[in-house]
Amino acid sequence: MKNVNIAVDGPSGAGKSTLARRLAERLGYIYVDTGALYRAIAYDMLQHHAESEQDIAERLPELDIAIDYQDGVQHVLVNGEDVSGLIRTPEVSMGASRVSAIPAVRQFLFDLQQRLAREHSVVMDGRDIGTVVLPDADVKIFLTATPEKRAWRRYLELEEKQPGVQSYEDVLADVIRRDEQDMNRAIAPLKQAEDAVLVDTTDADLAQSEQMLLDVCKEKLRL
Repeated sequence: MKNVNIAVDGPSGAGKSTLARRLAERLGYIYVDTGALYRAIAYDMLQHHAESEQDIAERLPELDIAIDYQDGVQHVLVNGEDVSGLIRTPEVSMGASRVSAIPAVRQFLFDLQQRLAREHSVVMDGRDIGTVVLPDADVKIFLTATPEKRAWRRYLELEEKQPGVQSYEDVLADVIRRDEQDMNRAIAPLKQAEDAVLVDTTDADLAQSEQMLLDVCKEKLRL
């Protein structure tokens, strides 16, 4: 039976990780959080003070990035260390946007992402999955919401984990800056694939958003 590939793209803070993970659970597929892979590289580069593109490219061969699934939850490992709980800070987020624009980094992760898609039915989320990584995906979804809504969701998430770390205004500024970076980078900029279905969750709660994605998949896959 042919593996099914579902690509979920969209800007920072659109809820891709949460919704793609829940969608994968509903469908019984493997969830691949590609943003976490870039964050893992950014985290390692910050730890080793690799700042220039050359320094980062030279560091890559020393990295073993792996995905491990424990009770259905994705864990990201860097050289055997589980960094899943260390890669969600604003600093790592901005670092991920920067390293994702480096061709050597993209190629480094491209092979891993494609191998996972060949070997499993996956829901894979990121910024260029439908346009670059899985251009032949069975279902392509472009998930978005207004910058203000995305910033508010991210702010509430941060407040729950680390109260008082950032103001809403700072989070909004980060979201807008990240959008600018992602949409204007030279390599694989953020954009909606021509055959992707646009899903705007600005006025939807989590359950409604999940159902919107599930409805798209049911229609496309004739489930």
